[in-house]
Amino acid sequence: MLAFERRDKILNTLYREKKVYVANLAKEFQVTEETIRRDLEKLEKEGIVTRTYGGAVLNLHTNEDLPYQTRFTVNMEAKQNIAGKLQPLISDGNTIVADASSTVLEALKELNRTKEGLVVLTNSAIALSELAQSNIQLLSTGGALRKRSNSLVGSVAEHAVRQYNVDVALFSCKGISMVRGITDSNEAESHIKKEMLKQANKVILLADKSKFDKIAFVHFADFSAVDFVVTDEKPSDEWLRFFKDHQVDIVY
Repeated sequence: MLAFERRDKILNTLYREKKVYVANLAKEFQVTEETIRRDLEKLEKEGIVTRTYGGAVLNLHTNEDLPYQTRFTVNMEAKQNIAGKLQPLISDGNTIVADASSTVLEALKELNRTKEGLVVLTNSAIALSELAQSNIQLLSTGGALRKRSNSLVGSVAEHAVRQYNVDVALFSCKGISMVRGITDSNEAESHIKKEMLKQANKVILLADKSKFDKIAFVHFADFSAVDFVVTDEKPSDEWLRFFKDHQVDIVY
């Protein structure tokens, strides 16, 4: 296993468990404890963890605006799980507006493999690059490039979104709360998500289990704006009742 692959797996463990131990990781990956310490040192330099005696703890929380390199590697299995469950909600030939989240990118990759004739308007610079040779007809919002998230934001991007009426909006978030609604960490990103939801006949939120009962900095939508939530595991009974009361269909 290459070093970056091992660090990705360590990061996924941290994301799930919030803390890791050097001895356990060394045993799991069959490497020396010194190798694991170097991995954790690199993650600490990137601002992702704080090293502790015998291990490390996760720094990240829902208000932090993660660099896209981190977002696009964390919790990948859950994102791909969600992407696979989305299929029945999308038809051949649909027009879609898609945000710049890593979960939505995985969904678009899967849709490219399984659907035909899709037209996608997105503010994701990564999606525009990675899907450039795909079967999807891509439209860019334009706008100012936000380097940290590789997304296009600002008045130009928002104006572009308002020019299109689409079948489906695909978006994700940093947190969902029964009290505070749907939230994200960055104001500019939240503004364009708001515009996307307004332009769609069907609104689909992609949110893995880690987003439930979390509140991030900026509120940008209530559940009244959402038709479907697609997640990777069955939510609690309390959440299932909440979705039913708010007429949101849940796919898990």
